[in-house]
Amino acid sequence: MLNRLLPPPGPARMLAVITMVMSLGQGLWMAISVLYAVTIVRLTPGELGISLGVAAALVLLSSIPLGHLADRAGPRTVQMWSFLALAPLTALLLLVEGFWAYLVVTSVQGLAYRAGNNARKAMIAANVPRIDRVSVTAQIRAAINASVAVGACLAGLVIAWGAPVGYGGALLFTALCFLVTGLLTAKEPPVPPVAASAGAAFAVLRDVPFLLFTALDGLLLTHALLIDIVLPLWVIQHTDAPRWMGAVILVINTAVVVAFQTKAVRGTEDPRSASWAGLQGAGCVAAACGLFALTGGAGAVTACVLLVLGALVHALGEIRQAAASWTIVFGLAPDHAQGQYQGTYKMGGDLGRIMAPAAFTWLVIGQGVIGWIVLAVSYVVLGAAMPVVVARAVRERGGDRLNA
Repeated sequence: MLNRLLPPPGPARMLAVITMVMSLGQGLWMAISVLYAVTIVRLTPGELGISLGVAAALVLLSSIPLGHLADRAGPRTVQMWSFLALAPLTALLLLVEGFWAYLVVTSVQGLAYRAGNNARKAMIAANVPRIDRVSVTAQIRAAINASVAVGACLAGLVIAWGAPVGYGGALLFTALCFLVTGLLTAKEPPVPPVAASAGAAFAVLRDVPFLLFTALDGLLLTHALLIDIVLPLWVIQHTDAPRWMGAVILVINTAVVVAFQTKAVRGTEDPRSASWAGLQGAGCVAAACGLFALTGGAGAVTACVLLVLGALVHALGEIRQAAASWTIVFGLAPDHAQGQYQGTYKMGGDLGRIMAPAAFTWLVIGQGVIGWIVLAVSYVVLGAAMPVVVARAVRERGGDRLNA
C-alpha cells in the first residue's frame, strides 16, 4: 500500500517520506492544539482566537519573504533549519503559561512551519523534472493525507484519555516528528541557492496575472472549510441526520484523496489545460453544495445518503482543483523564483481561510438553503474565470515555453 502512495525511488521518494513524518506530527498537533490551549494552558476562547488571528496574520505577511529566503539560501537549507527549529518550539509549549507566552511561541512556530512548507515546494521544483512535478506532488499529497489521518487517530486516543500527561506526550511526539523531518532533510540532494542577479527580489508582486490567479484560487480553496466547519454545524442545526455524519464526511474526504489524488492529475499537463480542469473541480464543488442544500428538508436516511453523495462529489472536485492548481503554479513560476511564487500562492489560501469561516457560517447556517445556492453560483463563477486569467498569464510568458 505504501509503495503505491510514494513516488519511485529517488529524491522525490525521500521528500515524500520526509513529508509523511512531518505530517504525522502535524496531524496530531492540529487535532489537539485547541484543546491543549484551553485545558492545559488555560486560555479563554477569546485569548485563543486572538492568538490564532495574530499568528495567521504574521504568517500571511511573511509568506513572500520566507519564500524568497528559500530561493536565496537554498530550499533544502531553509526546510532543514525550519523543522529543526520547530522541534524545540513545539516542546517549549510544555513550559508555556498564559496568553502572551502562548502567543509568542505559536506565532514563531507558524512562521517556521510556513518557511519549511514554501521550501518543500521549491524542493520539488528543484529535484523533479517539470513534466513530473504535478504527479509527484499528487503522490505526496495522498501520502500526507494518510499520515495526517494516523496522527488524528493518535490524537483521538489522547483526547479520550484526557490526562495532562497524555497531552504532554503528544507534544513531545510531535516535536520528535519535526526533529526527524529536519534531520532527514539533510539527506536530500543539495539545492544551490539562486544568485541575487537571477531576478528582482519580490518580482512576483509585479506579476499581475499570477496575483489574479492566486486570488481566484484562494477563494476556490475555501471549499475545504465547507467540510471542516460548515457541514458539521449544518448537520446538527439544519438536518435530521445523526451528529456523527460530520465525522463520516471527513473520513470520506480523506479516503478519496488518498485513493484518487494521483489519478486526478490526468489532463493537467500544462497551465491552459489545468485551468479547464480547475473549472471542472469548481463545478463539482458547486454540485456538492446543491446536494448539501437538499438535506435541509429531507428525512434522516435521505439526508445521510445526500450527505455521502455530496461528500464524494466535493472530494472529487477538491482533488481535481488541487491538481490543476499545482500545474498552474509550477508552470507560471520561473525556476529561479519558485520559493517566492510558492509563498505568494500560499497567501491566497491564507486570505480565504481568514475571511471565509465567519462569512460561510453566516451565509449557510444563518440563511439556510439560499446560502448553499449562493456558494454554488460563486464557485462556478470563480472556476469560469480561471481559464481567462491563466490564458493571459501564458500569453505574457511566451505560451509554449511553459510546456518545456
